[in-house]
Amino acid sequence: MAQGTETPAGPPDSTSPGAAGSAAYLRRRTLRRGSAGWLLLTGLGVAYVVSGDFSGWNIGLSKGGFGGLAVAMVLMGVMYACLVFALAELSAILPTAGGGYGFARRALGTWGGFLTGTAILIEYILAPAAISLFIGDYVESLGLFGLTSGWPVYLACFAIFIGIHLWGVGEALRFSLVVTAIAVAALLIFAVGAFTEFDAGRLNNIPADPSAFGSNSWLPYGLLGIWAAFPFGMWFFLGVEGVPLAAEEAKDPVRSMPKALAISLAVLVFLALITFVSATGAQGANAIKEAGNPLVVALQGDGEPTALSRFVNYAGLAGLVASFFSLIFAGSRQLFALSRAGYLPRFLSLTNRRKSPYLGLLIPGVIGFTLAAWSGNGGRMLNVAVFGATISYALMALSHIVLRRREPDLPRPYRTPGGARTSGAAFVLACSALVATFLVDRDAAFIALAVYAVALAYFAFYSRHRLVAAAPEEEFAALAAAEAELKRD
Repeated sequence: MAQGTETPAGPPDSTSPGAAGSAAYLRRRTLRRGSAGWLLLTGLGVAYVVSGDFSGWNIGLSKGGFGGLAVAMVLMGVMYACLVFALAELSAILPTAGGGYGFARRALGTWGGFLTGTAILIEYILAPAAISLFIGDYVESLGLFGLTSGWPVYLACFAIFIGIHLWGVGEALRFSLVVTAIAVAALLIFAVGAFTEFDAGRLNNIPADPSAFGSNSWLPYGLLGIWAAFPFGMWFFLGVEGVPLAAEEAKDPVRSMPKALAISLAVLVFLALITFVSATGAQGANAIKEAGNPLVVALQGDGEPTALSRFVNYAGLAGLVASFFSLIFAGSRQLFALSRAGYLPRFLSLTNRRKSPYLGLLIPGVIGFTLAAWSGNGGRMLNVAVFGATISYALMALSHIVLRRREPDLPRPYRTPGGARTSGAAFVLACSALVATFLVDRDAAFIALAVYAVALAYFAFYSRHRLVAAAPEEEFAALAAAEAELKRD
């Protein structure tokens, strides 16, 4: 048994030790296996991210200009590519719902597992809360049903889409795939329309700041602007790393997970390139740099709405729904895995008759709705989410490096091209992006640190003494510890 873990006991849904065996405990905490093939997993990977193509990324133009955001997007694209290759290997080794937490648990111990899992939770609880605000803004701007952006819209978002998740994972992922396909089709149609208005001279029409070091027409805010644009370069890819969280519910995860990760990233790179260039070149970087709906502005500028701009506006709502829906899924699975292993209260990992972690869906939903209704600041919440994401990226990349060096003979059905050098590049870039979050929104970074501190106190003083050895991620780590001990003997 792994040090610091215990086999659960008591009634199957007990959160304290008793007499029941681990089999009874795990029966109440089982996901529906074989519900998702590579196509649904690919759709999930794109769905996590697609809302970022419709809005948010353009704020990076106000930090780095076209050139600065372009360099940031390329560097962040490299980071995600390296990270995805590393995660493809790790998810084939350990295909469980724990995702990043499970990988870090094996490589970095219980503290590393908890640090990684908590960072992922921060991302996947805060991001849906922020997106619900953006959905409210879209509903109001489109005049749908005469509604205005407010708590009734946010509540409807959480209630309807959590309800679909409670219905079952297969149904949920099929719904997500359909909505994502609509959003992707809209981006392609947008790009065709925007390229008809394209003018390369508009890409760099933000006036240069003469006081910024290295500033010019392409880098109006200087070299530091590239770094400040990192978090916005991430918006084209933020969330794709969540695909491994569906591993326990996937068909043949050893093969389907690497395939889905690679295809989804390729789709996202293509969408990022055409959206960024066509939108900026249609109306100019200066026109869209702070727009809440940059694609609509790129099509119509200050003029009257056109049929195409209206279509893209409605499709933007579809993109937001796709990301909101899929991020709820990701957050529930990370919470499920941490709870099942005892890092968080165990009752949160109970599943219903359709094998959905109902409390893992409902409680983050309540937290997300409360934050949305109380804060009303979607940008701040997304910045907090980005801070959590960058920490998890660094720790997951580090986990790959450690496992490659410590356990070179571990069976690897899929091997990362470039090995530890690839994950090493992801680690360096993730650390750079983490520092960049302080350049963008220092308050958001400190809010995330405060949440982290509270979670770590809970783990240090309580849950690390009550971990569940029977959880798959803990058993995997225990096996590694036992093998290492045999080698020493």
